[in-house]
Amino acid sequence: MSEENGKRPWVEMRGIHKWFGGVHALKGVDFHVCRGEVVGLIGDNGAGKSTLIKILSGVFPPDKGEILIEGKRVRFRSPRDAKEHGIETVYQELALVDNLDVPGNIFLGREPALVGGRSLLALLHKGRMMREARALLERLKVNIGDLTALAGELSGGQRQTIAIARALYTEPKLLIMDEPTAALAVQETRKVLDLVRKLKERDIGIVFISHTLQEVFAVADRIVILRKGEKVGDFPAAELAIDDAVKLMVGGEESPTR
Repeated sequence: MSEENGKRPWVEMRGIHKWFGGVHALKGVDFHVCRGEVVGLIGDNGAGKSTLIKILSGVFPPDKGEILIEGKRVRFRSPRDAKEHGIETVYQELALVDNLDVPGNIFLGREPALVGGRSLLALLHKGRMMREARALLERLKVNIGDLTALAGELSGGQRQTIAIARALYTEPKLLIMDEPTAALAVQETRKVLDLVRKLKERDIGIVFISHTLQEVFAVADRIVILRKGEKVGDFPAAELAIDDAVKLMVGGEESPTR
């Protein structure tokens, strides 16, 4: 069993292989995350990052290897299975509905109803949605402003915050963040990174993926490096320089995987 600073990993991926036709996308990758730990997952294009997180989030099954949660082997047949085990994902493509307001996007697909249950004729409990959305954002210590504003009218940072809040509504144990600061201005990027730190304080494990290595190193406790489908590095962030990480990403330097 892998352990980090004496803590048992909440989730482990062991010996993960994935093929797409003749392409061997992942080659025996081991990966783990503890509660309250931010793991930066980095690698060049085609390194296997997206494939790895899609397996962890239930989009793809591994062709070989196993996933364990709290030491027990699990099998995800769909993203719903991963969600039921406490894993949520915020992708770069936020999938917000521009003509819905903030609560409408946070509760999208799981709206509470006054009457009608899950039927198409259900009368939504908009008051409850507004109250719970406001309470959730207050717990995250973020300010969206007017919650009745449509998502299409909001800034990139506000939209990213809504997507994160939607993922957190189910109180996940692990949050995967795929390029959460892409296309954001500097000030909005800073707010998202601050939010990552707040989530860590709530004992949520986080997988943070970004091509901007300065952002990864700013929030990560540990850095995992993939290259051509293999794990080539796994280091405490404080013990790894960005230049050395780049060398491992592109193959300019060999280092034993921890």
